[in-house]
Amino acid sequence: MKILLTGAFGNVGSSTLAELVKRDHNIRCFDIPTRKNKRTAKKFKKFSNKLEIIWGDLRNPLQVVDAVEGIDVVIHLAAIIPPLANERPELAEPVNVGGTRNIINALKKMPRKAKLIFSSSVATYGDVRHKGCDYVIKVTDELNPSPHDEYARMKVRCEKMVKESGLNWTIFRFAAIPPMDQGIDPLMYEVPLDTPIEMCHTKDTGLAMANASESTEVWGKILHIAGGESCRVPYSEYMGRLLEAMGVGRLPEEAFSEEPFHCGYMDTTESQRILKYQRYSYEDYVQETMKRYSFAKIFIKIFRPAIRYQLLRLSPHYRAYLKTVKQYMKPRRQTKKAKAKSVQTKPIDTIPSKTGK
Repeated sequence: MKILLTGAFGNVGSSTLAELVKRDHNIRCFDIPTRKNKRTAKKFKKFSNKLEIIWGDLRNPLQVVDAVEGIDVVIHLAAIIPPLANERPELAEPVNVGGTRNIINALKKMPRKAKLIFSSSVATYGDVRHKGCDYVIKVTDELNPSPHDEYARMKVRCEKMVKESGLNWTIFRFAAIPPMDQGIDPLMYEVPLDTPIEMCHTKDTGLAMANASESTEVWGKILHIAGGESCRVPYSEYMGRLLEAMGVGRLPEEAFSEEPFHCGYMDTTESQRILKYQRYSYEDYVQETMKRYSFAKIFIKIFRPAIRYQLLRLSPHYRAYLKTVKQYMKPRRQTKKAKAKSVQTKPIDTIPSKTGK
């Protein structure tokens, strides 16, 4: 089988590629030629007999046509993700929406149309906290992106294009998929602490995509890709335990947003039945994070106050909190200063001397 993998050297892309190279397929990788992507590509050098790399841009329809030529299955993972997608939607839309449109158009022109696997997101459901902390999202639930979530709106538009394309397709809505090299992502501050999170290990997601490319059951379906019950945890614990595993310790609640976001527990009964991909738990991920940061434990312990200070500075919500506190304290300080000044300027009563003079 000939498979085109877009976004091949990103988080999920590289995990998917690691699974595909174990199998008897020819894989064509399509990605932008950044330094990071080229470094990741070198890790797969020993599989050069199975791999073909095309460095290109989804916004270029001619490059996309070349990429899909002779392909049986397209696994379309490439996208500009948050926070950049929400901060710069004018930059993300031509890639996320326009790039998907270019792939669909290119596939429709093929004599023998390839099947399309499209990666969507739990973000399309928006904030579900009002449904209860134990609510499980179903694929039939309403799509209702949060007000500020341009990325989710792009995914909704793409899903509509895919479903109306006339191609043989499947749509996977991904849960939160943290990378193996988990660091400090500015997006972490945007999730309210009472948000229910169901993650999916990037290796499990890669296995799901590889299995989907060989499946006969996934086509025409919308499925969730998430880790299952062992990967469900409130965000306060999700982020708190990861920060503890790094040696930094939990941050105050004022560092996190209270605005609508997304994420939630997801029904994966059907996807797990078909793809059999759920292997890693949230606890496994915590242990992996702890091992990854073990070499830096002494350094982190010594500089922990400075590290925490810098992390809090990165949070716009904590900066706003400090500003509010300062504004609250300012009138009180002014009042104290005014009282002190009035005491200093108050006339001192003349005390009669014992001689009567």
